[in-house]
Amino acid sequence: MGLEAYLVVASLLFCIGLFGALTKRNIVMILMCIEIMLTAVDIVAVSFSKYLVPDQILLTGHVFAMFIIVVAAAEAGVALAIFISLYRRRATADATEIDLLKW
Repeated sequence: MGLEAYLVVASLLFCIGLFGALTKRNIVMILMCIEIMLTAVDIVAVSFSKYLVPDQILLTGHVFAMFIIVVAAAEAGVALAIFISLYRRRATADATEIDLLKW
């Protein structure tokens, strides 16, 4: 498979994640869509690393993808902690119901 196939799959995943993040109202679904978008970025980083510099020893794209995975895991942990706190306070998972910062 060529580089184009990986880029097409990554762009489809990113578009699906973006559409879901913009249209869903449930906070957990929004977080899952953001994770899908980060996975698409991982696919692009690794595929560019493999196809543009195939003889490189350091595997720059793979290392970059690992950093993205670590940041995504930390983001998911913090976001779920915030979600649990908001759910205990408001008893809803609807993102439109959260208006704690309004006056």
